[in-house]
Amino acid sequence: MSKKSSLTDTAIRGAKPNDKPLKLFDSNGLFLFVAPNGTKSWRVKYRIQGREKLLTLGTYPTLSLKEAREACMEAKKQISGGVDPSLEKKVRARSVHTTFEAVAREWHENQKPTWTPGYTKDVMERIEKNVFPLLGSRPIGEISPPELLAVLRKIELRGAVDQAHRVRSICSLVFRYAIATGRAERDTAADLRGALKTRSRTPRAAITEPQAIGGLLRAIDDFPGTFIVKAGLQLLALTFLRPSEVRLGEWAEIDFTEKVWRIPSKRMKMRLDHMVPLSAQALEVLQTLQEVTGHEKLMFPGLRSPQVPISDATFIAALRRMGFAKEEMTAHGFRAMASTLLNEQGYSADVIEKQLAHNPKDKIRGVYNRAEYLPERRKMMQEWADYLSKLKG
Repeated sequence: MSKKSSLTDTAIRGAKPNDKPLKLFDSNGLFLFVAPNGTKSWRVKYRIQGREKLLTLGTYPTLSLKEAREACMEAKKQISGGVDPSLEKKVRARSVHTTFEAVAREWHENQKPTWTPGYTKDVMERIEKNVFPLLGSRPIGEISPPELLAVLRKIELRGAVDQAHRVRSICSLVFRYAIATGRAERDTAADLRGALKTRSRTPRAAITEPQAIGGLLRAIDDFPGTFIVKAGLQLLALTFLRPSEVRLGEWAEIDFTEKVWRIPSKRMKMRLDHMVPLSAQALEVLQTLQEVTGHEKLMFPGLRSPQVPISDATFIAALRRMGFAKEEMTAHGFRAMASTLLNEQGYSADVIEKQLAHNPKDKIRGVYNRAEYLPERRKMMQEWADYLSKLKG
């Protein structure tokens, strides 16, 4: 075959599909393959180790004539160096899907339906910020424990020890997914157990002294901000739900007739449906709130859009505005407040734990007993609300 180029852009554009495939040859084994359906693709015929092979470079016009010739010359260089360009292309294609970032994003996408939107965002942000910049492009099966430890050490150096542990746990799940899908053979993150600094367990600040609780409740009643935020704080005290479970609440979950708040599993930390008996005081707050936001889907819509709930910082900001320091009270602290006092007052620990929606020892039992201890919890929740009213008064 002549080394002189014979193809032109005009000839390529004018090539019409036929009943049979058409080949328009250039030079160095490069030719344009015109399929009966009209697709035009660049191919290179070559020989390596005595065997004739074919390499597809791309389609025209995405890959121009000039670019196809350059790609052909690059392939010829690989062949002269003993490298089979077809095999190299397959290796590159596989490697794109086996990098830590590719596997992590695939795992994350698969898990999204089982997570809350907030947790979904949080998980991805942790690895995007801390892991992808350093290990994202590395084949996941080749990442060694020292490499991952170096990434986690950088997080520790920022003083974020708890964050380092969380990132290690996320990476462990990604590695396990890679093992299951045939892209890694071991969980590298599991080898780092005990290698990180021990995280300090600092309990969330909570007011548990009765007189101080009365002052907190009066401050909430006098809160100068929006009624929506005030109602949220009141419900945190009356229901001791997690802050996210309150602010993401939807009106469809409230049954005023049965006097219960039914929260679906997708919104619960432990992924189990949760029933909250509503005291007379909680119902009063909800009925007033309904006059304000009852026409919306969300109970606590944000100011910018009724389709978006108030932010996770709203309740914390309200407490700070009322003068309660972070060392004194947190939005999550209402749960510790209720747990501490109810246990002191002699209520059944099982009933309290069920109302706190803590993970049951027997999770299967938890799935089939959503209303477990419901009569006892109804009684406890009303007595708790009466006790708070007494403290406030």
